[in-house]
Amino acid sequence: MGVRGLQGFVGSTCPHICTVVNFKELAEHHRSKYPGCTPTIVVDAMCCLRYWYTPESWICGGQWREYFSALRDFVKTFTAVGIKLIFFFDGMVEQDKRDEWVKRRLKNNREISRIFHYIKSHKEQPGRNMFFIPSGLAVFTRFALKTLGQETLCSLQEADYEVASYGLQHNCLGILGEDTDYLIYDTCPYFSISELCLESLDTIMLCREKLCESLGLCVADLPLLACLLGNDIIPEGMFESFRYKCLSSYTSVKENFDKKGNVILAVSDHISKVLHLYQGEKKLEELLPLGPNKALFYKGMASYLLPGQKSPWFFQKPKSVITLDKQVISMSSDSESRQEVPMCTDPESGQEVPMCTDPESRQEVPMCTDPESRQDVPMCTDPESRQEVPMCTGPESRQEVLMWTDSESRQEIIMYTGPESKQEVLVCTDPVSKHEDSMCTYPEINQKLPVATDSEFKLRCTNPEIKQEDPANVGLEIKQQVTMVSDTEILKVARTHHVQAESYLVYNIMSSGEIECSNTLEDELDQALPSQAFIYRPIRQRVYSLLLENCQDVTSTCPAVKEWFVYPGNPLRHPDLVRPLQMTVPGGTPSLKILWLNQEPEIQVRRLDTLLACFNLSSSREELQAVESPFQAFCCLLIYLFVQVDTLCLEDLHAFIAQALCLQGKSTSQLVNLQRSRLTKFHNLKAVVCKACMKENRRITGRVHWGSHHAGRWGRQGSGSHRTGSGYSRSGQGQPWRDQGPGSRQYEHDQWRRY
Repeated sequence: MGVRGLQGFVGSTCPHICTVVNFKELAEHHRSKYPGCTPTIVVDAMCCLRYWYTPESWICGGQWREYFSALRDFVKTFTAVGIKLIFFFDGMVEQDKRDEWVKRRLKNNREISRIFHYIKSHKEQPGRNMFFIPSGLAVFTRFALKTLGQETLCSLQEADYEVASYGLQHNCLGILGEDTDYLIYDTCPYFSISELCLESLDTIMLCREKLCESLGLCVADLPLLACLLGNDIIPEGMFESFRYKCLSSYTSVKENFDKKGNVILAVSDHISKVLHLYQGEKKLEELLPLGPNKALFYKGMASYLLPGQKSPWFFQKPKSVITLDKQVISMSSDSESRQEVPMCTDPESGQEVPMCTDPESRQEVPMCTDPESRQDVPMCTDPESRQEVPMCTGPESRQEVLMWTDSESRQEIIMYTGPESKQEVLVCTDPVSKHEDSMCTYPEINQKLPVATDSEFKLRCTNPEIKQEDPANVGLEIKQQVTMVSDTEILKVARTHHVQAESYLVYNIMSSGEIECSNTLEDELDQALPSQAFIYRPIRQRVYSLLLENCQDVTSTCPAVKEWFVYPGNPLRHPDLVRPLQMTVPGGTPSLKILWLNQEPEIQVRRLDTLLACFNLSSSREELQAVESPFQAFCCLLIYLFVQVDTLCLEDLHAFIAQALCLQGKSTSQLVNLQRSRLTKFHNLKAVVCKACMKENRRITGRVHWGSHHAGRWGRQGSGSHRTGSGYSRSGQGQPWRDQGPGSRQYEHDQWRRY
């Protein structure tokens, strides 16, 4: 995670970069410097999961009540000293980082294999040194924090970018996480979560200014250093020979430093003594061995530029056409008329100007205002491609402003020509809607950028005055983004729910049609239990048909959803292509607008019918309605699980129900000395599940009876069974989930029927 070798370098070679600080003292200083502003810390939640999870038991799914108690104590401690916390979670995996994501998932697989080997060898849970985050903890943590009244956000791109951007724009006290990328971003101070002492609120602050002083660089050089060392976008091996040459010519090699430390010093020395000499005179591709990786390298550099920032290393005027991606222009909304007007923002005055209408074509033309002449300047249009480019001119320099959106990083890129040097400079803007708060912002930051964004109004732009060449000459790879859902209103609702961390994977499915699921604690050698990726795939397929509404028509051809799911035997070279599965809902499948936006009381009945249809449990509606509401979803899950997996036995059912009943209404301290009780409810829930399973020809038997037919986990491996569709049984047919195979194979609904 972050820049290769930088964490170790900071700890061993440059320890003076790390300073012990106290959050209570920092908050008091912040309040005195910015009266009326609440000291706020932006928390990279994904970096904090290991810190938050303190319970000793973790191998069997984790201790939720203890974990929730730890979260509550964490929030309470910061609240007590007047510090506000904003939590960010990863909301997607960018395509440029997919290879790195795959590499980490495969590494996790090896760690999980070692965990199960230890359990089988020692008959006990491994120690904390082999700790692996319990499955689903990140998703559950979002809702736990919301329950605790915390502002929780989910990213639309790489979370560290949005964390750094939010911290900069809102003048936050700092960022709390564990990622060396926060040393590279030019943003607010970076604090270590692993060094945090919650009782005293002491931790370590890693100072990027001191890092630059040690390396002989300036802050604007850090993105270049990060890319040359390797990060989540640039593979470490890309510049291995270049780093070796730097090390060979480096005259100040420290014998007491490790090799990686000397490499960082050598590369930094090359930047400061060689590359700086040609800054502004030569292109980076003339100074570095970029070769065919030029576009990727520039993209890696641009990924560190926050809204309004520019890099001195991007200066050359491109000779190529810039194919602008589907752009998102912010809309000004009249609350009474509900009519949205496309706006363009003057970069000098910061004022928004509405688009005008071409009287001949009746088409809207975005207008920008020249601050000197006060005249509206329309966007120029390519007569062939009919693509528009917002052209704005500065008051003195007459700077031409060109903006496009990079589809991979989802950053808006602005190229403008300097007043004297006529050189173009790269500036990035934030694609995520700004979160208004009572917090203060720096005056130089709190200005509107040339074009703000919203995901529902898209344009593609080109500059007709620039000669067409390969877009890679600009240093960025531009691709068109196509959404799976055309209804902009419902897509906007899904996006809002996603950003506010109120849904999971829904917006990813509707926008890009691509989702991922990380590692779960599954034993790849246990053939009796199928992977959760296969068990729940039929549910996902029905949900896909619900979200991609065009798929509800039997005559239409639905696009497949790309699933990057980790399961035993999947090398993750390609995503699994999974097609939606039509489902039957009593009264017909309701639209998303009805399910999400209609608040009529009778719609709740349709929501329940739709939920049961997703689980293929419409026939058990009567039994489930008799169950009190806290346990209805629980019984849905158990019925589905036991219908799908024949190797689960009666003792497993007893354990699931007992756990749900025992945890209800119990505090963490009460759970320590808990007796097994509530037998009436226990038997009622058991009866509901067993009766519903019998309707699906699934009889749940005890382990004694089960063992004579299934060896599975307690005997010979390789005789379990998995049911994946509706209406038929597949008992005794081996391990069908093991035969599905990884990769890009397409999964149709008839392949998932039980037979």
